[in-house]
Amino acid sequence: MCRWLAYSGTPILLESILYRPTHSLIDQSLHAKMGVETTNGDGFGVGWYGADKDTPAVVRDIGPAWSDHNLQEIAGHVRSPLFFAHIRASTGTPVQQTNCHPFRHGRWMWMHNGAIAGFHRLRRDLALAVDPGLYSDIKGSTDSEMMFYLALTLGLEEDPPGAVARMAGLVERTGHQHGVEFPLQMTVAVTDGARLWAFRYSSQKESRSLFYSTRVETLRSLHPDLAFLHEISDETRLIVSEPLGDLPGAWNAVPEGTYGVVQPGEDEMHAFAPVAA
Repeated sequence: MCRWLAYSGTPILLESILYRPTHSLIDQSLHAKMGVETTNGDGFGVGWYGADKDTPAVVRDIGPAWSDHNLQEIAGHVRSPLFFAHIRASTGTPVQQTNCHPFRHGRWMWMHNGAIAGFHRLRRDLALAVDPGLYSDIKGSTDSEMMFYLALTLGLEEDPPGAVARMAGLVERTGHQHGVEFPLQMTVAVTDGARLWAFRYSSQKESRSLFYSTRVETLRSLHPDLAFLHEISDETRLIVSEPLGDLPGAWNAVPEGTYGVVQPGEDEMHAFAPVAA
């Protein structure tokens, strides 16, 4: 499986989140505590939005994140209000650049931790469900990218929660047709550059870990001496596969079968379940 994080809020240097915390994503690439694998060294990716661009920049490579000097160089010079970062542990598809997350289509970014069980048996049927106008944009061979293009086919740009629910329903139906009892395991992050959605769901109701950060104003009251909490806006939020440190009160588990949206104003959390596509 994999580890990932999504950040939205005050523009900051990527290294502030990727490298500086005690259990940063770079540390997790070697010493994950909650993933299926302790080491996540089958590639990495970062994607971010700049101040004057509608589409995100994406940098991906096949080496381990912990030893990549280009990633460290980028993280120390790029400042962004919304970015994704992902470290990969392959579930069977090749270690190649086009299989590294996040995936991009226009202004949209997508990343995933989990798997479609029996994907090698389901792949053809799922591929045939992708809009022909989108199919040629698929560059890799992962179940994660297939899920992204199925969601785009099923209305992601108009209704992200509904499209992801229809995608999950299609994957489960196809899996059951092929005799797969529990077809889907996913924590997914997706964004259009303005809002950020995160989903936690699995067919077996035993999803991979996912956490969101406590509201900044609450953290300020709990930890008034931490200067960095006074440098970020009240709307700053992190969503992570596992906590970046052990600051008391900082992290909250996303409930099973739930999705949340980080957006200007009040963030929201709702129940999530697949629906028929």
